[in-house]
Amino acid sequence: QVQLVESGGGLVQAGGSLRLSCAASGRFFSINAMGWYRQAPGKQRELVAAIITGGSTNYADSVKGRFTISRDNAENTVYLQMNSLKPEDTAVYYCNAEIGSWYGRTYDYWGQGTQVTVSS
Repeated sequence: QVQLVESGGGLVQAGGSLRLSCAASGRFFSINAMGWYRQAPGKQRELVAAIITGGSTNYADSVKGRFTISRDNAENTVYLQMNSLKPEDTAVYYCNAEIGSWYGRTYDYWGQGTQVTVSS
């Protein structure tokens, strides 16, 4: 079983910055990809950013130029640096990981979520 634990959320003013962290622990063969999703009340969950083996990244249009995703493979940790935050960034942010088993199957895991609130 794999656990993903997020940290770094909080309350900030518009224009401020936060850095989210997500650490994976447990028994697994590999982590193929990690990403960040967010969900605001009454809204659909959406992909914010993702990073795969080799360093390729993908961002939602709404955060391009403001957010940066990075990964420390040795520590099985993914980060989301969020700059120039806007009130519309307010949401619960969830870490996601695609885990590979020793026998070739893949599994998706989710963290518990961390609240990000941006005040105007």
